Amino acid sequence: MSTFDFGIVGLGVMGRNLLLNIASHKFAAAGLDLDTEKVNSLKEEANPEHSIEATTDVKHFVELIQRPRAIMLLVPAGKPVDSAIQSLLPHLDQGDIIIDGGNTYFTDTDRRFLELSEKGIHFFGMGISGGEKGARLGPSMMPGGDKKAYERLRPIFEAIAAKVDGEPCVEYLGNGSAGNYVKMVHNGIEYGIMQLISEIYDLMKRGYNLDEDTIQKTFEEWNQTDLKSYLIEITGHILKEKDPSGVKLINLISDWAKSKGTGKWTSQNAMDLQVPAPTIDAAVVMRDMSKSKPERIEASAKLIWNQKQTDVNVDEAVKSLKDALFFSILITYAQGLAMLKTASKEYNYELNLETVTKIWRGGCIIRAVVLEDFRKAFTANPELANILLDDNIASKLNESQKGIREIIQFAVQNGIPAAGLMNSLAYFDAYRSENLPTNLIQAQRDYFGAHTYERIDVPGVFHTQWNE
Repeated sequence: MSTFDFGIVGLGVMGRNLLLNIASHKFAAAGLDLDTEKVNSLKEEANPEHSIEATTDVKHFVELIQRPRAIMLLVPAGKPVDSAIQSLLPHLDQGDIIIDGGNTYFTDTDRRFLELSEKGIHFFGMGISGGEKGARLGPSMMPGGDKKAYERLRPIFEAIAAKVDGEPCVEYLGNGSAGNYVKMVHNGIEYGIMQLISEIYDLMKRGYNLDEDTIQKTFEEWNQTDLKSYLIEITGHILKEKDPSGVKLINLISDWAKSKGTGKWTSQNAMDLQVPAPTIDAAVVMRDMSKSKPERIEASAKLIWNQKQTDVNVDEAVKSLKDALFFSILITYAQGLAMLKTASKEYNYELNLETVTKIWRGGCIIRAVVLEDFRKAFTANPELANILLDDNIASKLNESQKGIREIIQFAVQNGIPAAGLMNSLAYFDAYRSENLPTNLIQAQRDYFGAHTYERIDVPGVFHTQWNE
C-alpha cells in the first residue's frame, strides 16, 4: 500500500492512455473508475512489466498512492469534477494534490483552487492536448497552480510529455487557473486554424475546380514547407482516405460541425478582456452557421449570385492559396497570444509566452514549425506586445499578404464564404492602421447619449450640444 507514484480518476480514452504512458515510463500508476468494465479493460491492456492497479473502490484507490498524493481527474467538465473531488476528500490528507486534466472553464478552476486551499489540498488545472494518441505517446501539458507543489508532479509529467529537441512539452505556467486558461486559448486558436484550412479546401474545390487528388497532394506538399504542422498533416491524410465503396470519405461526411464549447469560451472571454480575436470569432460563428443545414438548402435555391468564372493560372492560384493560409494562421496565433498577454495581467497568472510557445511545439493539436519563430521572438523580447511587431514575423506577413488579398478578392467574386480569411486580413489592416474611423463612432455616441469624447489637439474630456 501507498507505493504508487500517481493516480488517475476516470479510465476513459484519455485516462487509460495517460495511465499506460505513465506506467511505460517506469512509474507505478493507479486508476479509479466506477465502471467495472473500464477497470478490467485497463488491467487486460497493461503490460505485465507495468506497475498498474485499477479499482472501483475510492478508499482503496487513495490508499495505494504515496504521500503527498498526486491524483489527476479525467472526467467531463462541470459537476462530474466537483463530484469526483467530493468523493476523494474524506480520504485525502493535507498537502495532497488534485489535478483537473479536462477542458474546464478557468473560473471553475479558480473556485476549486480556493475551496481546496482552505482544506490544505493543492489544486492544479492542467490543459492536455494531443488526443488519444498524444495521451499514450506524449502530449503537450499545460499545468497551473501552486509552484512548489508542482515539483511533486514534474518528474512524471516531463517523462511522459512529448519532446522537441530533447525538451519536454510541459512546464509550470503560472498561478491559479493559468493552465486551463492557456488550454482554452490553445483550443480557440485550433478552431481558427481548422476554419482557415476548411476555407482554403473549399476554394480549391468549388472556386478553382482542382481535382481531389491535386488538392490532397497539395496539402501533403505544403506540410514540407513553412506550413508544416499537425493540422496540415492530418488534412492530407483525411483527403486521401476512401470509403469501402471507393468514394473519397470526405465527400460522405456531413458538413454539420459540432463543438464542445472551448472556442466559444475563448471568443467570449476575449470580448470580456477587450482583446480582438476576429478569426477565432468567425470560426465559432461558422460552426454555428453549419448547424442551419435545412435553411441553407432552401437559401441556396433563393439567394443567387451568378458570376461568370474567369480563367485562372492554377500554379499561381495554389501559391496564393498557400500564402493566404500561412498569413491567416500567423494572424490567428497572434490573436491568441495577445489574449494570453492581457489575461496574464488581468488574472495575475504571470505567464511567460516563451514558455507557452515552447510547450506548444510538440504533442498538441496546434503544433507547427512556426512556433519556434514565436518562441525566439519572445526570448528576444519578453515584453513584446503582439507577435506581429516582431521583425521576423512582420516580414513573413508582408511577403504573404499579396496572396491573401488576391484570394479574398476571388472568393468575393465567386460567392464563396471565407469568413476566417477575411477576418484575418481585417485584423491585420486594422492593427497596422495608425488612424481608424472610430472617431466617428465617438462622435455618434456623444450625439445620442452624451457619452463624451477626447480630442487629439488638447487634453480633457468633451461633450458637444450637437443638435444646436
